[in-house]
Amino acid sequence: MYSAVDHQFMSEALAEAQKALYLSNPNPRVGCILVKEGQIIGRGHTQRVGGPHAEVQALADAKVQGFDPIGSTVYVTLEPCNHTGKTPPCVDALIAAKPTRVVAAMTDPNPLVGGKGLARLREAGIAVECGLLELEAQALNRGFISRMTRGVPWVRMKIAASLDGKTALPNGESQWITGPLARADGHHWRAQACAILTGMGTVKEDDPTLNVREVRTERQPWKIIVDSKLETPLNAKVLKNPEESGVILVCASLDSQESQEKTKAFEAKGIEVLVMANNHGKVDLPKLFAYLAQERQVNEIHVESGFKLNGSLLREDCVDELLLYYAPFFMGEGIGMANISPLTALNQAQNWQIIDHSVFDPDLRIRLIKK
Repeated sequence: MYSAVDHQFMSEALAEAQKALYLSNPNPRVGCILVKEGQIIGRGHTQRVGGPHAEVQALADAKVQGFDPIGSTVYVTLEPCNHTGKTPPCVDALIAAKPTRVVAAMTDPNPLVGGKGLARLREAGIAVECGLLELEAQALNRGFISRMTRGVPWVRMKIAASLDGKTALPNGESQWITGPLARADGHHWRAQACAILTGMGTVKEDDPTLNVREVRTERQPWKIIVDSKLETPLNAKVLKNPEESGVILVCASLDSQESQEKTKAFEAKGIEVLVMANNHGKVDLPKLFAYLAQERQVNEIHVESGFKLNGSLLREDCVDELLLYYAPFFMGEGIGMANISPLTALNQAQNWQIIDHSVFDPDLRIRLIKK
């Protein structure tokens, strides 16, 4: 159905979509290529929220270069939208441009679109095909797909450990287990997330800033701190400059006078306090993630927390992907990756599938998703 040339140009569109990796949240990462007589005449990728989508960018690029899109083929990594949000429908712009063919990598999981954009193009007499390099396009937008189809974000947990699975010395010291290249790669994953989530224990032990520093980005992810008893220090580094990205503290209750006074102090600094308790007096993690997806349009959450919160997230089946960095040494005694109960039978184990492995000298990174 698709030629080698089709594969080549859709690969170019996917490369354009990669440019939106740190940029477009909560919109999907989309790339678009306009091709006429075997030549690329326009390129585009999704801009920040409220800015042009990939198709409009590509059409504008063609115009700037003096090319006419009439009769062209459009390669786009996601079905063009047919509804009005912060921008007009992309199908309207494409129909007006009069291409002869549109090739999409995948349909849009957004129920407002869901095939309607492709149908509009067909009704306008444009040849439409869908499914070329679909898996690659889906991999770029796991979070957006998750939010649209499951009502929760895609949750990625990052852990740095020794070869024997220890994340810190018995006294809590953990900086730095992995080297600078692995840490820089970790910032790449931070940058593409909508939010970085940690626990109060990590804030107290490490006092991290949890911002993106090692890669260039126009936006900083939200910072979310799970803190059942609202014990986060007011002078914690993660709370500085909340206007830069937004900070949410999630606790289990505000019943005490002390917690209410502390909430006022946080809010005076521009920090939001959210109450979301389960039946055990802890933060309701599944409810939190559903809230973040449905009310805050969060696609991806990047978790960098300690073994207690890691264990809770794994026990409550909240984690979709593991990002494990192994440093080439044994620690012996130390703190493990996750506080989970020991298995009594092997059939109780969660099953994970390795999807990628890379070396960031001298460290090894393994990516896994849940089967």
